[in-house]
Amino acid sequence: MKILICNDDGYQASGIIALYEALKTVADVEVVAPEQNNSAKSNALTLHSPMYVQTAANGFRYINGTPADCVHIALTGLLGYRPDLVVSGINNGANMGDDTIYSGTVGAAMEGYLFGIPSIAFSQTEKGWAHIDVAARRAAELVRQLIPSLENVAEGTEPTVPPWLLNVNIPNLPDDEIRGMKVCRLGRRHAAERVIMQTSPRGETMYWIGGAGPAKEAGEGTDFHATSQKFVSVTPLQVDLTDHERLPYWAQTAARLSETR
Repeated sequence: MKILICNDDGYQASGIIALYEALKTVADVEVVAPEQNNSAKSNALTLHSPMYVQTAANGFRYINGTPADCVHIALTGLLGYRPDLVVSGINNGANMGDDTIYSGTVGAAMEGYLFGIPSIAFSQTEKGWAHIDVAARRAAELVRQLIPSLENVAEGTEPTVPPWLLNVNIPNLPDDEIRGMKVCRLGRRHAAERVIMQTSPRGETMYWIGGAGPAKEAGEGTDFHATSQKFVSVTPLQVDLTDHERLPYWAQTAARLSETR
């Protein structure tokens, strides 16, 4: 099995180092990650400036681009082979609810998914890397459970299945305090906190994006609820943003507009 690892916190982050150390015991693993922190870059690709690939002392390759850039470049020529799995993380903080829209961690995994490769985004629910060794071990356990089916598909003994994308959030807890794993839907957050305004040394007004708002929809069945109850949350994601429920309404609206021409 061959696994590509990326993240959005940068190639020197504790989360990606711990994830690499845990996964290299179960598969052939390569790291291609951003040079610097690229949190909240979502699926952004760099189209108007050159990017360069460099190799760190530990063998990790890093790129002066976004998380999606890293996966895209890896899959379209850098690796020279097609990995069986793309894994992103472990992120320094949660990616639940609306976070998944903005997340560079999820964006990297989604890029693998868009290339037709099963992909997983891993995050810890709190910042600070507390119990990162536990999170990495839990991530490796999940990957280990999935490897047999991936191997069977690769060998042709099982029918090819559509690629899947999982979003996983792991509580920052000792191993014996994590209660297990729950498959759940995304919750929702309130609107972000107010923008932060400061004055620069030159007297200009600077603006900083405010922090994420608190959980708005966090009832049973959501990722917020599962992690608050000390479970690892697992949410299958999809890319289709179509509002299927409202398609008939807009079809009728379009028909009326066409009649008035």
